[in-house]
Amino acid sequence: MDNNELKNKSVKDLEEMLVEKKSKLRDLRFGISGAQLKNVRDIRKLKKEVAQILTLINSKK
Repeated sequence: MDNNELKNKSVKDLEEMLVEKKSKLRDLRFGISGAQLKNVRDIRKLKKEVAQILTLINSKK
């Protein structure tokens, strides 16, 4: 999701997205430990998205 789109969302929407991204990240980590995941770059991308969402939440509060 684009950074400008994230800026237009409310804090509540951002927090919901954060929960969703964190659960997906957890699932990907379990996939790595079970050797089911081949594309490890997805984890890096999700971690960056989580960081962006957290930054926006903290700046809006």
